[in-house]
Amino acid sequence: MILPVPYDSTTSYRTGTKDGPQAIINASRHMELFDEELLCNVSAQGIHTLPELMPDHRGPEHMIKTVELAAGEILDQGKMLATLGGEHSITLGPVRAYKKIYPKLSVLQIDAHLDLRNSYAGTIYSHASVMRRVHELADITQVGIRSFSEKEHGFVTEKGLKPFYQRDIKHREDWPDEVIERLSEEVYVTIDLDGFDPAIMSSVGTPEPGGLGWYEVLGLLRKLSKRKRIVGFDVMELLPEPGNVAPDFLAAKLVYKLAAYTLREF
Repeated sequence: MILPVPYDSTTSYRTGTKDGPQAIINASRHMELFDEELLCNVSAQGIHTLPELMPDHRGPEHMIKTVELAAGEILDQGKMLATLGGEHSITLGPVRAYKKIYPKLSVLQIDAHLDLRNSYAGTIYSHASVMRRVHELADITQVGIRSFSEKEHGFVTEKGLKPFYQRDIKHREDWPDEVIERLSEEVYVTIDLDGFDPAIMSSVGTPEPGGLGWYEVLGLLRKLSKRKRIVGFDVMELLPEPGNVAPDFLAAKLVYKLAAYTLREF
């Protein structure tokens, strides 16, 4: 079940991620359904795109609760949920819903930023605080990180967190195995698209230099799907740019690849 959430109330620098879900859906209509890597058509197993979840303008806390309730209804039907953002703050909604079903849930975050501020711009439910709130619920493993504040660095040190910084893993080949070893058996995957190198993913609010490549991310996710159970995922922070549709297509294909890895039995 694909849940589009066109919300970007707390974004900073460049705004417009509310248009991301529709851009992903539009691009998805032009993908080949036969996966060239897995040699299968995952759409045959059933993919349903739900209507957009309309923004709750009372504030991010209310919006996150709205997403949590919508996610819970889907999970109660025994379905797998993929959420399309929109800003990263809404990840907290589905994580809350999944945590009720999977008490030992862990979260894999692919991102340029730690998102561990306690609050930002007057709210503890900001996109810059989302992983701080998720960390209060579940163990987190962060990959591709290359930007954070001094206070976030202090929090990481205090809590003994060990993010996989991009500058460290770019020269290593064994890092995916270490990432997977840290995760529990049931894993929720959250992908902020700025985790990718802006050379291939420029359509984000804050495109940080460096970042992960397409095949690096796919290699990690495929290996993860073989060794753990991906119970749900989201793809966040696409900010469509007129005349540049390649990032939209990348995001759409990423959603489809994740669905394939998650649903296919290797």
